[in-house]
Order: sequence, then structure tokens, then C-alpha cells
Amino acid sequence: MLRWAIIALIVAIIAAVLGFGGIAGAATEIAKILFYVFLVIFIIVLIMSFMGRGRGV
Repeated sequence: MLRWAIIALIVAIIAAVLGFGGIAGAATEIAKILFYVFLVIFIIVLIMSFMGRGRGV
């Protein structure tokens, strides 16, 4: 998930440098959404791992 966010961010930067403002804006929004989804999933997995550790798993 994080890989896709980084790829979208790179596409946005390249599009912005080449002057494609609409594509750059869309790619930036996609990168933001993917990053936040990754962050939520990461926090959930982190919490679940700490809960499992307390049970002796």
C-alpha cells in the first residue's frame, strides 16, 4: 500500500514538473488517500500485535 502511495506521489511530481496541473492534482490526492489508508491499517496491525503479545501468543 505504501509503495502505491509513493508511486502516485512520484507521478504527481513528474506531472507537475511537466506542466500537467490536473493530473498532478489528481495523483496527489490519490497518494494522500493511499497513505492514510496505509497509516490506518498499520496502526490496527500494531495494536493487534500488542494485544496478542499480552495473551502469550
